[in-house]
Order: sequence, then C-alpha cells, then structure tokens
Amino acid sequence: MTRTQKLLRLLATALIAALVAGGVANTILGATPLKASWPLPYLWGFGAALLGADGRIYTGCNVENAALGSTICAERTAACKAVSEGHTDFVRIAIWGEGRDYCMPCGACRQFLSEFSTDMEVLCAKAGGRYVSYKLRELLPHTFNY
Repeated sequence: MTRTQKLLRLLATALIAALVAGGVANTILGATPLKASWPLPYLWGFGAALLGADGRIYTGCNVENAALGSTICAERTAACKAVSEGHTDFVRIAIWGEGRDYCMPCGACRQFLSEFSTDMEVLCAKAGGRYVSYKLRELLPHTFNY
C-alpha cells in the first residue's frame, strides 16, 4: 500500500467516525482534500463530504478539465458517488476550500443538490477551519423545477 493510499484510508476512517458522530468541526476537517490524492496537476484546493440519512459518507474533490464545461465540482463528485451506489437521501454537506473566503457551492451544485433535498445543511468552510452553516433553500430559494 502506498503512502497516499494509507493517508486516504486514515482520512476516510476519521471522516466516517466524525460524521456518524455528528461532529460539525470534524465534518469540515473531513472535507479537507489531500493534495497528494488529486489526479491532475491543475486542481484547486476544494473538497466535499456528503452525509447520507443512513450515516454513510461520500467524499469528493473537484476535477478540473481543459474543456471547462467538463469540470466537476467536489460537491457533485461526492453526490455522484452516492447516487451511483443507490443513495439519494442526504442530511449535510461540508465544503472546504483553502482560500481566505468561505467556500460556497456554485449555482450548478446548488441546483444539483436541491433535487435531493432543499433541507440539507450546507457547511461552508475556509482555510483555518472556520465555517458558516446554511440550509440549501437559503442558498437557492427558487430552484428550477420542471
């Protein structure tokens, strides 16, 4: 097992314990991405951890692409992991960015997540571990419904 794989396993174990226990501060830390695990050299420092109603945790990092429309945010990466495994009932998502401002979900992510639950708690963190909390419906009061 490589050093990166060991770090990822350790992070996943800590994240699962923290989210299942409901610890908000640890949820933020769990969303912190490990740069060594990112597959491409031009990724920015964003990570997300999504808590399902059943206690399962899905993590994601942003995956940039030279064809900008093909880029996927950390929030949608985590949600796609969950959906691909048959889970669509979510309680909380933590989003972490290494910048000085709170890492807020983009409009596409807000709409994407709203189709699962507008009552989901959204924890927006920044470097240093500080965060703010919103309900998704506060961040996107008028969702697109068809």
